[in-house]
Amino acid sequence: MENSIELYNFILKELSAGGRECEKQDICSYSPLTLAYIGDGVYELVIRSMIVTEGNAPVNKLHKKSSTLVKAETQSKMVMYLMDAGILSEEETRILKRGRNAQSYTKAKNASVTDYRWATGFEALMGYLYLSGESRRMMELICMGLKAIDLD
Repeated sequence: MENSIELYNFILKELSAGGRECEKQDICSYSPLTLAYIGDGVYELVIRSMIVTEGNAPVNKLHKKSSTLVKAETQSKMVMYLMDAGILSEEETRILKRGRNAQSYTKAKNASVTDYRWATGFEALMGYLYLSGESRRMMELICMGLKAIDLD
């Protein structure tokens, strides 16, 4: 997926316009599954925006590409890269691990338990960054992760 500056700025502008900043203390009191819930939606919106801005295509093709990028296995690979590369701050790592360790009563349909848990942690981090008004950092992590796993 091409990481052009124009695309990055477009998505960042859209997220900033629609996002909201919450007080950090309030966000820290949210359950990790609540953070993952909003993070899942925001991450999917980012991926869909990236794919659509690559050009017009049949919806089925768009869906297949986005599904590959939002699945638990892909998110887990991104997390492993970000952690192994030492890119995450201590606070980001803490939020990620809180999400990974959260007791979810749902299970993955097409993913291993390990991938599903790491993906939940990734989504919790995305939700935390979004609600904190740190969309720029969220986009940096997404772009670095996507570039590292290179699914193109």
